[in-house]
Amino acid sequence: MTNPDVLAPAKLGPITLRNRIIKSATFEGKTPNALVTDDLIEFHRRPAAGGVGMSTVAYCAVAPEGRTEYGQLWMRPEVVPGLRRLTDAIHAEGAAASAQIGHAGPVANAKSNGYPALAPSPSFNPLSMKMTRSATRDDIARITAAHADAARHVIEGGFDAVEIHFGHNYFASSFLSRATNHRKDGYGGSLENRARIVRDIALAVREAVGDRIAILAKLNIDDGVPGGFWVDEAIQVAQWLEADGGLDALELTMGSSLLNPMYLFRGDAPVHEFAQAMSQPLLRAGVKAVGKKFIRTYPYEPLFMLESARQIRAAVDLPLVLLGGVTDRAGMDTAMAEGFQFVAMARALLREPDLVNRIAADERTRSLCIHCNKCMPTIFSGARCVLVERK
Repeated sequence: MTNPDVLAPAKLGPITLRNRIIKSATFEGKTPNALVTDDLIEFHRRPAAGGVGMSTVAYCAVAPEGRTEYGQLWMRPEVVPGLRRLTDAIHAEGAAASAQIGHAGPVANAKSNGYPALAPSPSFNPLSMKMTRSATRDDIARITAAHADAARHVIEGGFDAVEIHFGHNYFASSFLSRATNHRKDGYGGSLENRARIVRDIALAVREAVGDRIAILAKLNIDDGVPGGFWVDEAIQVAQWLEADGGLDALELTMGSSLLNPMYLFRGDAPVHEFAQAMSQPLLRAGVKAVGKKFIRTYPYEPLFMLESARQIRAAVDLPLVLLGGVTDRAGMDTAMAEGFQFVAMARALLREPDLVNRIAADERTRSLCIHCNKCMPTIFSGARCVLVERK
């Protein structure tokens, strides 16, 4: 059987992408007033012009307390006109547009947002230097409904797809993990209980949008945290999500923004740059003092999620998006040969938004990204990759 051509058109739920390459969600830091800006539009127009099949806008919070910080987009009627301008710009370049929706939960900065951060169980958030509040059943019902409302705004904003954030120990992911979920009610304990919220949210979004747009979810393979969510549990959750019928595809990810952020971002750990980007003097001093213990270093290698992702691939028929170290044509072809329907790129496209067009022109093209991860601290200032782009 011939493997799919990664550069050929492909179906994703009810839509067709011009190729199988997705610009993965990377927080842009370009919405200082929680509204779409020209800078945000240009941020996504460039990889669209550069050849990706779809660009994913991140991160669109479903509620004001679900933002990681005050300036982040949150889905409400006021944001729709700007989203229309954004999706029109992406479409004009021939690419599809996806919006990542979610609730930051324990990762939210309560001090910045002015709302308590919500989590399955009380915990300390070092970003806000405050304790999170345990989400009540009313909170859970409200946030589930907010995902459905946000998905309706996604349609109004002209998007072709919506991606639900079930990763990185954000709200839904924090319920999945035993490391962050110590509840004794119907949302804690067994995996079935801990997975209830992700299943309910996926079905709520499906009910809200039907088959008008594609629905993806970003699901952790593992948290990278002792006692946290792990591959064996991810397999079962993926099987449940497939059986429920709420999703058209899963994008696989890993790591915890709360407890182990560099587990996803393999390569150098830019502790100094993180500290310099912090606006609060006390937090800046804390990162300088103990940052190396929290911001760990994991060696980079191409396709670094593939080994774990294979186990999900073997367990479900649902289309899967492979993320992690996809930077060249050889890696893309490997993903297709392994049975993945799509690939996602992030840092490589921050370095070179036109990389896909360059690969299409010459399959020997190599990414210029050196995995220094200095693009990560730029989210606090809205800057681009600190390296000079290829001219």
